[in-house]
Amino acid sequence: MYLSLLPMSTCWLIIQVVIYHHPGTRRRADAELHRYMPESRQLLLARRPRPFSTAEFPVLDPSQPIEEERWPWYDPKDYYPVRIGDVFQSRYQVTGKLGYGGYSTVWLCRDLVDRRHVALKVCTRNAVPVRRELAALRYLDSLPELTHVGRYFIRTMLGHFELALPPMDQEPPQVFQCLVLQPMTTTVWAYRMRHPEERLAKGMVKAIVRHVLRALHYLHDEAKVIHADVQEKNILFALDETSALQAFEDRERTDPVARKVVGDRVIYLSREIEPRTRGRPTLCDFGEARFGRTTYTGLIQPHQFRAPEVIFGMPWNEKVDIWSVGVMGRNMFKITGGPEKKPHNLYLLAHMVSLLGPPPVDFLKRSETDEPWKYFDAQGKSFACSTGQWIGAKKLPNDSFELSEENLEGEEKARFLDFVRKMVTWRPEDRPTAQELLEHPWLDMSAES
Repeated sequence: MYLSLLPMSTCWLIIQVVIYHHPGTRRRADAELHRYMPESRQLLLARRPRPFSTAEFPVLDPSQPIEEERWPWYDPKDYYPVRIGDVFQSRYQVTGKLGYGGYSTVWLCRDLVDRRHVALKVCTRNAVPVRRELAALRYLDSLPELTHVGRYFIRTMLGHFELALPPMDQEPPQVFQCLVLQPMTTTVWAYRMRHPEERLAKGMVKAIVRHVLRALHYLHDEAKVIHADVQEKNILFALDETSALQAFEDRERTDPVARKVVGDRVIYLSREIEPRTRGRPTLCDFGEARFGRTTYTGLIQPHQFRAPEVIFGMPWNEKVDIWSVGVMGRNMFKITGGPEKKPHNLYLLAHMVSLLGPPPVDFLKRSETDEPWKYFDAQGKSFACSTGQWIGAKKLPNDSFELSEENLEGEEKARFLDFVRKMVTWRPEDRPTAQELLEHPWLDMSAES
């Protein structure tokens, strides 16, 4: 009531002081300031958009699919036609394309109000993972301020808004969700692909696994969230160098990226941020995340990372994330063997049996579907005793943890194999929690030789 009697400048100063000094609000201070800030005030504080180079750029053959066009389900109507130089919400100016995913394109933007760079994830319309990710990030942002270290290793949302295109052919307006995020660098998967034999050093693998387990400790125990898509492509290295972001923008001005023009749309090639150092590994992409219940059903996880309870149509819980960490740890060492890249449960189960032995019968009987009995008999055996043949007509691979791990030796190898065995089990209840795994001797850096 009394604020209405004061000049606007004085009211604004009081709001700033209250927001920045009230206990528990510091983390969201910037977001809160702009929530209460009059739009005219935001525009006054904003920098003017910068002009982008009109220099010639390489033009690609419009008949050759690139980037997001290569997805089998690609439909141009599902993607918002972002262009470099665009300004959204009178605030976010697009400076270049960082990448694309199954349901989004990602852009580096200059925040004209806060005078910093952000990543803008422009999602496709009507995609279920988009709704899931927005719901999960909103939920995580709504949680009270916690000191749990694991929160530092997940990428949360700075803000979000919607973009809309006019309706077409008597359809409703096309709406696209946009997530404002912290800029990150490359994924762990892309980083590993650049290394000799596509393998990471054991110290790097330990650091990545430790950070992911800390993130899962927070998600599972504090937030009660299941990520459901833990893999190298969803772990990004944080960025601690603002100079690398400015360098990215400057390169786009002086050396515009190649692109193709299709009608009124422009499809850009992605450009990488090139920092001098890597930041902390951070768990990202909550498009498959679940929260609100203790168990769920339905398919999740990339096929190669899929837990047995998911394959067999059983209810699953947060232990699917633990299974994924075990599979991911083996992948980062580039272990021989491993699930063949075939889109069929038969190939995946063949390797599981080779590594783990046949599944317990009591576990198979948990399924309310006939999926387990396509591959196993009533005794839980995966091959006919009389012939010794794998009933799926696919030869059972000669694989084991000991044979497949050839990059470690001695006590280090023994500790690592014990670590993985604890996570990769038929029964989910036999897998440790993320917190318990953080205490495993293999993750003890003091034991490094």
